[in-house]
Amino acid sequence: MAPIALENEDHDRDAAFNKVLHGKSAEERGGIRSMLKKDPAAQKAAIEEYFKHWDNKAASTETEEIRESRKAEYATLTRHYYNLATDIYEYGWGSCFHFCRFAYGEGFYQGIARHEHFLAHMMGLRDGMKVLDVGCGVGGPAREIAKFSGVNITGLNNNDYQIERATRYAQKEGLSNQLSFRKGDFMQMSFPPETFDAIYAIEATVHAPSLEGVYSQIFRVLKPGGVFGVYEWLMTDDYDNSNPEHREIRLGIEQGNGISNMVKISEGLRAIKAAGFELEFHENLADRQDARPWYYPLDGDLRMAGSIGDILTIARMTKWGRFVAHNTIGAAERIGLVPKGTRKTADSLGLAADCLVAGAKLHLFTPMYLMVARKPKS
Repeated sequence: MAPIALENEDHDRDAAFNKVLHGKSAEERGGIRSMLKKDPAAQKAAIEEYFKHWDNKAASTETEEIRESRKAEYATLTRHYYNLATDIYEYGWGSCFHFCRFAYGEGFYQGIARHEHFLAHMMGLRDGMKVLDVGCGVGGPAREIAKFSGVNITGLNNNDYQIERATRYAQKEGLSNQLSFRKGDFMQMSFPPETFDAIYAIEATVHAPSLEGVYSQIFRVLKPGGVFGVYEWLMTDDYDNSNPEHREIRLGIEQGNGISNMVKISEGLRAIKAAGFELEFHENLADRQDARPWYYPLDGDLRMAGSIGDILTIARMTKWGRFVAHNTIGAAERIGLVPKGTRKTADSLGLAADCLVAGAKLHLFTPMYLMVARKPKS
């Protein structure tokens, strides 16, 4: 593996910027209410810092140098992406920022929870284990897995705002004794070697500039005999980078999701083995013949909704729902209710949604390639 240049961490700088940008919005219920509390100048700085990697950089003119520049700033790119996108995610999707499979008649949030339970089951998580959640978001999966399996979880995150929200939610649900959250870069973890009994990541390590790099860090802090489970975002091996349509889809997914370097399934499998793991199970769960495809909420077929409540939830994610939300945000931006650039972020997420659906229908992309691996005991 070629060495990856790691960004220098500066937690004081990040905390100061977080305080200016988000103020006390972490104390709000999330979504629209939090969007209203941002500092306009700081929001503008975050938007400029994030979109410099994408503006005027079309898939047709993308070079290896452009991709390398994104990889070199992976941590800043990811941190600012979630500075911009977290409130929109919570408005449209809830506090668990991931996809899932859907059984017949299964509600949206029920499917989300079952997806988390399935990972905990496949890993054999049980009472009292010391577990690391790599890229924990606002802690939705950590809360569910802690309640489901009884484990004690440390959430690792490089975004201060998400850590504040995750901590607040854990306190609200009475889970502070099981959950804690740590600021850090998953490419250079500060935990001592062999700290955790088990480690999982749910659609988070895709933000790494190198899967082998982040998997190697996970390997280092995992105890011998410990288990690692991951739902990974990967392009399938049907993806052809010389195909302009394929490249447009991949770049749209990356831009709208803060990803510096997405790779194929074959590369993901090589990476986890190269890190030293013994791979016990792997499967593209998106290939299972479920009652409804994982992407149906983005595709907008409300006939697939599991309940009346789901229709209201899914409607926000459809193209029509996104159109209404984006225009509402645009109007709020014009009169100064939300900072300028909020709509640009929402439009980028909308582009990503369309590319995710296109990638799924062409069998080019999966958000749920499950790998369960173990660190050898010796």
